[in-house]
Amino acid sequence: MSSSKIWNVIPTSPFSKELAFETGLSSLQAQLLINRGVADKQSALAFMRLRLADMADPMLMKDMGVAVNHILKTLDRRETIAVFGDYDADGLTAAALLYHFFSSLGVRVFCYIPNRLEEGYGLNPGAVQKIHDRGANLLITVDCGVSNEREIALALSLGMEVVVTDHHQLPDSFRPACPVINPHQPDCPFPFKDLSGVGVAFFLSVALRAALRDKGWFRERNEPDLKEYLDLVALGTVADRVPLTGQNRILVNSGIAAMAETRWPGLRAMMEVSGVRDTEIGSEDLAFRLAPRLNAPGRMGDSSLGIRLLTSRNVASAKNFALKINSANGKRQDIERKIFDRIRNQIETSGGLGDRKTLFLGERGWHKGVLGIVASRLVDVYHRPSLVFNISNGLAVGSARSIDGFHLFRALSRFGHLFEKFGGHARAAGFTLKVGNIRILERELDAFARETLSDRDLTPTLEVDAEIPLSELTPDAIREIWSLSPFGEGNPEPCFLSRSLRVTEPRVIGERHLKFRVGQAGTGKSCEAIAFGMADRRVPDGTMVDLVFTPEMNRWQGYERMQLRVIDMKHMG
Repeated sequence: MSSSKIWNVIPTSPFSKELAFETGLSSLQAQLLINRGVADKQSALAFMRLRLADMADPMLMKDMGVAVNHILKTLDRRETIAVFGDYDADGLTAAALLYHFFSSLGVRVFCYIPNRLEEGYGLNPGAVQKIHDRGANLLITVDCGVSNEREIALALSLGMEVVVTDHHQLPDSFRPACPVINPHQPDCPFPFKDLSGVGVAFFLSVALRAALRDKGWFRERNEPDLKEYLDLVALGTVADRVPLTGQNRILVNSGIAAMAETRWPGLRAMMEVSGVRDTEIGSEDLAFRLAPRLNAPGRMGDSSLGIRLLTSRNVASAKNFALKINSANGKRQDIERKIFDRIRNQIETSGGLGDRKTLFLGERGWHKGVLGIVASRLVDVYHRPSLVFNISNGLAVGSARSIDGFHLFRALSRFGHLFEKFGGHARAAGFTLKVGNIRILERELDAFARETLSDRDLTPTLEVDAEIPLSELTPDAIREIWSLSPFGEGNPEPCFLSRSLRVTEPRVIGERHLKFRVGQAGTGKSCEAIAFGMADRRVPDGTMVDLVFTPEMNRWQGYERMQLRVIDMKHMG
C-alpha cells in the first residue's frame, strides 16, 4: 500500500511572516506564495490581484505592429482571411477565437484544421493549396507555423500574405519572410514568454481592436467585447499545460469567470455533456473534463468536429456536436487503454525497465491520435522520458513526453539529423523519422539521458507545501488556500502532509475510488478523505497512515463540508 514516491516537505521560510505583514495576507498564504517563487511584496500582490488592467501591452511583441498592418490592409480591401489552427484544444480555441473576432467585424473568414492522422502537425503544402483555392488572401496560423518555413514560402508564392502566431520554440534555422508573433523570439521584448497559442491569438485580437478603434472602425459598427472571448483563452491555456503564472494566471482567472456565462453554444453544450456545473467551474474541470473531450475528435481522425462545435451559433447543432465529441472521447479512452496495457505487458514480460533511462516503444497499427496520452501515462507510471510511435510506410510517427530535468525539445535537437521533422517544448514533442533511424535514436537518446539524469531524477518526487495538523484545517484556512487559484502548471494545487492518522470507515466507491475518515490523536479532529483511483490500496479499519492531500470544501445540495483529496499515503510501521 505504501507509496514509492519521495515526499519533499518544503521547510517553512523565515521570510513568510514578514511577507504576510507587508501584504496583509495570512502566514499560510505567504508561505504558499514563497513555495511558488513569489517572495517579494510587489510580486505577491500582483499574484493575488488578477486584474485585466495588468495585462501587458501586446505591441511589445516583436512583429505585432507589422502583423496588425497586414491584417488592416486585408480588412480595408474586404478580402478573405483563413485561420489555420492546430488540431488540439489550444489550436482549436485559438482558431475559434479569431474566427469569432473577424466574424464580428463582418469579415469573410474560414478556419482550416488539418487532419491529425493524414496531414500531421503544422502547415503542409496540400493545405496551403486548398486554402488558396478557397479564395484566402491572408493566412494566419495559430498555435503552429514556426516549423513551416517552406510552406510559408509556398503561400507567399501563391500570392497570399501570411501572419504566423505561435508559442512553440523556434528552430535555429527559422527565417520566415512574414511577420511572426511569438514571445520566444530571441529579440522579442514582450515580458511574459509562456503564453499558450490561444493566448498569443488573444493578444493579437487586443492589438487589432485597438488599431481599428484608432481608425474609427467602430463609429458605425459594434465593438467586440474581448472579455467574452476569455473563456476560450482559459480552456486552451489550461489544456496546453503552460505555466499558470503571470499573464496566463490573469487570463485564466477571468476566463473561468466568463465561462460561467459563456455566449458560445458549443462551450455550453460541452459543459453539459461533461457534467461541468457553471456555478462551480475550476481549472481542473477545464483540464480533465473539457480539454480531453475537445481533443478527442482530432485524435480519432475527425479534426473538423472540434472547430465546428466551437464556432457553432446554433444551440441544437452545438448539442449534436457535443454528443459526438463525447462519443469520440469514449472511443479514444478505449484505444489508449489497449495500447498502454500492451506496452506495460511488454515491459513486465521483458524483465522490467532494467537500466533504461528512457522508454522508446512503437508498433505498426498503433493509433497515432492517442500516442501523446499513452506517453504521458508512461511518464506517470515509470517516471522516464517516453517516446511512443506508430510505424507506417517506412516512417515512425510519434509523440514524446518528459520529466523535470530533461528538456525534450533540446534533447531531440541534438539528434535533429535523424528526424524528418520534429517540434515541441520542454515537456512534450512530436516527431517523424525513418524506420532505419529508430534504433539509432533509441540508443543515442538513452545514452544522452544517462549522462543527464541521475537515479534521483528518475524517482518521482512529491513536493509538499507544509506539514500541518488536522486541527489547523478550518473552512477559513481552506478558503485562504484556494485564493491562490487558478491552479495548474507552474502553480500547482497546494498539498499538505498530516502524520499518524487513524483510518476509519474505509470503503470502495465507484469501483475505483477509496473513501474513508481520518482522525488525529490529540487534535479531536476528524474528517472525510477520498482517494481517487486508489481502490487497489485498500486499508483496513484502524490502519495508521501518513497522508498527503489537498484540502477542499465539498459542496453538495447546498451543504459544505471539509474533505481531504488524497494525493498519496504511506502505511506507518
